[in-house]
Amino acid sequence: MLAKWIRETYGVAIEHACELARFSQTAWYYTSNKDMQEGLRMRIREIANARPRFGYERIHVLLQREGWQINVKRVHRLYW
Repeated sequence: MLAKWIRETYGVAIEHACELARFSQTAWYYTSNKDMQEGLRMRIREIANARPRFGYERIHVLLQREGWQINVKRVHRLYW
């Protein structure tokens, strides 16, 4: 990452390094939530393997009954 190299080499602020590298500051501070969803993804797979006829909407209902606070659109995205 060029902005990181500029920041480490020249000791400039993040804003200036991102500007020089033409890199978005929001991308600099971005943190992925992918690791946090791994447990949910595994649980969806377990339910889908145990009940192959269930679709994502029914799996969503089962997850809610188990106490997961989750949106049906996220279940659909992780199910596929």
